Amino acid sequence: MTTQIQKADIKSEKKISERKMQKQIKKMEADECRYNQIKTPTNVAFNIILTILSLICIIPFIFVVIISFTDEATLTMNGYRFIPEKLSLYAYEYIISAGENILRSYGVTIVVTVTGTIIGLLLTGTYAYALSRKTYAYRKFFTTVITIPMLFSGGMIANYLIVTKVLMLKDSLWALILPLCLNSFNIIVLRTFFKTSIPDAVVESAKIDGASEWRLFFQIVIPMALPGLATIGLFLTLGYWNDWFNAMMYMDNRDLIPLQYLLIQIESSIDWLASNKAAMGVDGITAAANMPKETIKMAIVVISTLPIIFAYPFFQRYFVNGLTVGAVKE
Repeated sequence: MTTQIQKADIKSEKKISERKMQKQIKKMEADECRYNQIKTPTNVAFNIILTILSLICIIPFIFVVIISFTDEATLTMNGYRFIPEKLSLYAYEYIISAGENILRSYGVTIVVTVTGTIIGLLLTGTYAYALSRKTYAYRKFFTTVITIPMLFSGGMIANYLIVTKVLMLKDSLWALILPLCLNSFNIIVLRTFFKTSIPDAVVESAKIDGASEWRLFFQIVIPMALPGLATIGLFLTLGYWNDWFNAMMYMDNRDLIPLQYLLIQIESSIDWLASNKAAMGVDGITAAANMPKETIKMAIVVISTLPIIFAYPFFQRYFVNGLTVGAVKE
């Protein structure tokens, strides 16, 4: 009888202690929610601030698009306006009048961007993954190798001589691809991503099951590292798409000129003609008067920016995660 009473007392004490624990857990969760909860006025203020910042980023591009569709004469008389008095497509018609050159340059830029991004991701990914593994014997040496170019540069002349005289890449698409495909900053970012997102246990388990290094990298590491790879892919895509300097240095063949450099040449030609119209006689003055000087600059910005704007949403879902992973150490 006494034993049953003692068991009943123990059960009741356990129930009481469990209830107390549950109450404490609920209280802690409530306190955590209370501390993490943003008050309504603060939330409204944050939304207003972020909306203003978003408009500050978006409105200039909208303004550029509007100016590109504005009539040049109206723009000269009335200045820049959000609601132009007269619309015109002459700036775009003037650029498209290059016809074959524009399409060919678009094709060159797309080939260089796609090829360079794929090669850059492969080189950056394999290099960064090797540096992220603690078992790699030469990790410190190759870390030093990628650190040195971040601090010291051989200079433009040395770079030009290596590409043209040593590698013999002048007037070749490889001269636009290879100089940009590997970057120390991208390697360091991706190495940090591999360190924080690829557990050693996964790698060791795959090796125990007999997976080779290539199979481990392509079938296990890459699917787990998509956010980091997408981030580096976006960096590479932007770098290749906006590159014109390498084309200016290494390209004499007009059939291999990328879009950005062609647009710069068009703008330079217009500026030169506008500055030297008097020396070219009546025909030069007439041609300069009919050319869109300001609107064509805005049209060039729109033409060169739109493809990247349409491509960015495909990277956005991975972009933030790829940049912030590893920033906070648990």
